[in-house]
Amino acid sequence: MNAEPIAPGARLAGKVAVVTGGADGIGRGITEMLARHGAKVAIFDVREEIGATTAAELAGRGCEVTSHMVDVTNEDSVAIGMESVWNAWGALHILVNNAGVSGPPDPTDKVDLAAWQYMFAVNVQGPFLCTKHAIPYLRRTPGGRSIVSISSIYGLVGNADAPSYHAAKGAVRLMAKTDAVTYAPEGIRVNSVCPGTIMTPFNVRKAEETPGYLDEMRALHPLGQVGEPEDIAYGVLYLASDESRFVTGTDLIIDGGYTAQ
Repeated sequence: MNAEPIAPGARLAGKVAVVTGGADGIGRGITEMLARHGAKVAIFDVREEIGATTAAELAGRGCEVTSHMVDVTNEDSVAIGMESVWNAWGALHILVNNAGVSGPPDPTDKVDLAAWQYMFAVNVQGPFLCTKHAIPYLRRTPGGRSIVSISSIYGLVGNADAPSYHAAKGAVRLMAKTDAVTYAPEGIRVNSVCPGTIMTPFNVRKAEETPGYLDEMRALHPLGQVGEPEDIAYGVLYLASDESRFVTGTDLIIDGGYTAQ
């Protein structure tokens, strides 16, 4: 995304959003997209300096964005973060559970237990804690409310790598479906987004370090290209907005056709 001033749109006018892991990569793309369309956005990120820099950059472009140093694996940290957003803006309409880490590529019999536990602490416990502590504020906020959790194509299909990542992202999908049914009577919608290969900072570095990596990734996606954070952000924008008011408990797959094969 470019660095030009943003003229806020109306699709999320008056909405308040929390984006976990919102400082860079897919998270920054989501933060900017929601803010561009009129939402007030709170970044929850354990990387305090990067979060503050992102918030300042977007504020300088006309967005209302704040940064909060929140560790999504720590319940007290999450609870304090949610309370601070409510105290500042008096509402919470949107939660995007984006914070996540990649896992070890080793087969299951070679995965270290501590690595497995860390993966689940961030990728599964994080969405659980953020949803748990967002719900009371979502309940108190009138109008359309939405939770969007970032899963993965590897929460849909298997592959001979990163078993802890696959398991964690599968858990995120099913947690979203269960919460969708649980909170539907209260008008709170819950969906997941399943990205294919996206040019996050991790993949940019990998492409720089591994000759042929991008060509290999492009070949795996029928569209012949990999995605950008903006591609995922547009999907989150739809699910966060009232345009998707009849959509809950579903998976939005944004993968260039990867899982259609």
